Amino acid sequence: MNYSMKHLVLFLLLMLPLSASAQFPVKVSREVPSDTLELFFIGDIMSHGAVRKSAEKHGYDSFFKYIQDRIERADMAVGNMEFPLAGEPYSGYPAFSGPDSYAEYLSRIGFDLLLAANNHILDRGTEGLDRTIRALERMDIPYTGIAADAASDTLVNPTILIVKGVKIALVSCTYGTNVNSNARWPKVNYQDKERLGLIMKRARANADLVLVFPHWGIEYKHFHNAEQEEFARWLISCGADAIIGAHPHVIQDVETIDGVPVVYSLGNALSNQNDLPSRLEAALTLRVVHTFGEPLKLLPLQFDYLWCTKPGMLEDSYSAVPVSTPESLWRDKADYRNMSATLESLREKGLILAPQQE
Repeated sequence: MNYSMKHLVLFLLLMLPLSASAQFPVKVSREVPSDTLELFFIGDIMSHGAVRKSAEKHGYDSFFKYIQDRIERADMAVGNMEFPLAGEPYSGYPAFSGPDSYAEYLSRIGFDLLLAANNHILDRGTEGLDRTIRALERMDIPYTGIAADAASDTLVNPTILIVKGVKIALVSCTYGTNVNSNARWPKVNYQDKERLGLIMKRARANADLVLVFPHWGIEYKHFHNAEQEEFARWLISCGADAIIGAHPHVIQDVETIDGVPVVYSLGNALSNQNDLPSRLEAALTLRVVHTFGEPLKLLPLQFDYLWCTKPGMLEDSYSAVPVSTPESLWRDKADYRNMSATLESLREKGLILAPQQE
C-alpha cells in the first residue's frame, strides 16, 4: 500500500482507544465568524461513454472550469466517483470503467477525497475494484468506502483527514452493487448495520466531525422514502454529524433530524444523462466553526445550483456551470431556457433552497 502523509496521520489516529470520545461535540450555530472551515461537496461524477470520448478529444479542463476556483479554495472538497478505474477496455453505462486520467484531473483541480462506495464500483468485478484501489493509491488520491483487504480497512473506513486541526471522519456506504462481489471479505461498505456500526464507532471515537455519505434511495425520485429516513436516523444514533446522500441522480429534499442536517441527494455533477432534472445539481458548502476549547459549530447549509451542459451548448465539451452563468455565454440558447425551466420547476416543488445570508 502506498502510504501518503494523510494515511500516516490516519494510522496514528486509529491507534487511539475506541472508547475515547470525540474531542469536540457538535452544535449548530448561525454565527458567521471569519475563522470557519469551508467543506465543499458535489454529487455524482459519471463516466458515460460520450463523456469519456469527449474528454479524449477535448481534454477534461471544461468539466469543472466554472467552479474550479470554488473547489480549490475549499478547505476540503469531496466528490462522488461513480465508476471504477478498472482499466481498458473503457466502457460507460451499464458497466462502467473510467480512465485513470479522469481521477487524476479531479485530484489536480483540488478534490481532496473521492467517495467510492456505490452501485457501480463492482461493474468489472473484484478485479476492477482492486485495480481502482491500486490506481488511487498510486496517484495518492484519498478515498473512502472500499478497501483491498481487512488489514487496510481501518485506514480507509473511515478515512480521517485533518483540516486546519479538525479531525474529519468520512464514511461512504452503498445500498448494494450491480455486480455481486466474489470476495470472501467485504471490500465494499454496504449498509450492513453490524459492520457499518463498527466503522461508525471508529469514526466517532477518533474524529471531531463525522460525515456520512450513503448511496441510497430510488433513482429519479425527488423526495426521500421511509427507508432512507430510517437509515438516516440510525446513522445519527451512531454519531453522524451530517449526512450527504447520492444515487437518485436528481436533487432530493433536505431535512434536519435531531439537529443533524440530512441532504438526501445532491444529484448529478457531471454526466451524459438526458432527462432535464438529472442535469441540475446542488453543490453543498458546509461551514464548520472551530475555536480551540469550544464545541464545533455547524453553520446553516449553503447550496449553489449547477447545470451540466453538453458539447456545443456552452463549451466544446461537457461543463458543470452555476445557474447564474449569463445567457450570453451559451451557444445553445434553448439549453439555457431548459435550465431556467428546470430550476423553476424544482423551486415550485420546494427543492431549491434560498442561499443563506452572510
